[in-house]
Amino acid sequence: MQKAAELVFIPSPGVGHLASTVEIAKLLVDRDQRLSINVFIMNLPNSDNSKITPTYTRSLDRIKFINLPNQSSDPKTSLISLIESQKPHVKEVVTQSMSLPDSRKLAGFVLDMFCTTMIDVANDFGVPSYIYFTSGAAFLGLMFHAQFLNDEVKKPISDLKDSDTELVVPSLAKPIHAKFLPTPVISVDWAMYLHEQTRRYRTAKGILVNTFAELESYAVDAAASSETEIPSMYPVGPILNLDGDNNYDTSKKAEIMEWLDDQPESSVVFLCFGSMGSFGEDQVKEIACALEQSGQRFLWSLRYSPPKDKDKVVIPRDYDNLTDVLPEGFIDRTVGIGKVIGWAPQVAVLSHKAIGGFVSHCGWNSTLESLWFGVPIATWPMYAEQQFNAFQLVRELGLAVEIKMDYRKDFMTGNAIIVTADEIERGIRCLMERDTDIRKRVKEISEMSRKTLMDGGSSFSSLGRFITDVMDNINP
Repeated sequence: MQKAAELVFIPSPGVGHLASTVEIAKLLVDRDQRLSINVFIMNLPNSDNSKITPTYTRSLDRIKFINLPNQSSDPKTSLISLIESQKPHVKEVVTQSMSLPDSRKLAGFVLDMFCTTMIDVANDFGVPSYIYFTSGAAFLGLMFHAQFLNDEVKKPISDLKDSDTELVVPSLAKPIHAKFLPTPVISVDWAMYLHEQTRRYRTAKGILVNTFAELESYAVDAAASSETEIPSMYPVGPILNLDGDNNYDTSKKAEIMEWLDDQPESSVVFLCFGSMGSFGEDQVKEIACALEQSGQRFLWSLRYSPPKDKDKVVIPRDYDNLTDVLPEGFIDRTVGIGKVIGWAPQVAVLSHKAIGGFVSHCGWNSTLESLWFGVPIATWPMYAEQQFNAFQLVRELGLAVEIKMDYRKDFMTGNAIIVTADEIERGIRCLMERDTDIRKRVKEISEMSRKTLMDGGSSFSSLGRFITDVMDNINP
């Protein structure tokens, strides 16, 4: 009889990474009663992630959350140094866990895409490491290709910044123009950091990817046939936190849902730009003008970034008074067709029958949620790998329309170009057209995203292969 196995999960402290990690932990323990999981939770300075726990799982007793001590209150503390400082604490807790009389056999570490330094701790215990990659397979392929070009060909992708070059990437069927490459890949400092992470990926035993083969078939196939050394890939998505709205203000959520209940089916465009998405006053006025000119029903999540405090990253927040930033009379003129809100219960909104399109920053979690609910996207990327996701959705997969695929916002200064009202209006009108090939394709992918997680589906099978591999670690 096979022994029970324990996995150590170490996510990055970002909310999106934490929530996604919790969801895959739930999936694993519900799938196989032999597994238990310890999730180590790190906090960024002046933050508290201790409440990130599963809202429901049949096997909650086999998921344990361990809050690591806050190492610094200095907002300038880097993610690299934060994770590095937690290595002795992780090692101590795992050692204590293994010494308990009823302890399960340690089978491996599952590390967030930015936590590869913890491979050293797994090596100390003589167990393999796996990576949980919370972005898509095509972007993972770009990271491997960028690191290969830098290390082996001596042609770093960062040299392509501001060029007119088109880059052939093994995980994409079409070449990608340099202007659509995300900032972390073309910024020298960030690129060096990503290359180091990717070198460590190559030493892992496998990589779990939050995608599904039907969505990214070209990228998944490319990984399987790669000429360079890449660990086994397990497409196990879409991993979604569909209960993520439970902490949202109940009365505000009820007000939003009641408004949506009064709108015709597939008639509302939803504008929402993620936890870090905000715009300056000039851009807000262009969006407002576009919405008013379009005559389109809309639900707009509008937030602002407070003034910068030295090098501290500030989190956008809701306006106290929306009339301070919106054009004079805008709310009165659009009262019959639109609603402007602050932070949005995104899952509940996207799942509502009134929503017909999503103007999005193209974060991977938001992308998967939108596809899950069959809502087409208009791309407006900002940070991280979002420009790449936008290119993939529009040009590679035919699942989205463009507002501004090469839009990017400086994370520290907030500087960005202004997207005009005409550009925004054109994108919204295209997004909300009925009976388009994009809308049909999104509906097909939505159905596939659900089937892939069912018994016999590709992601279901892929997760099963991962579990078999984990159990082989303790039952060779």
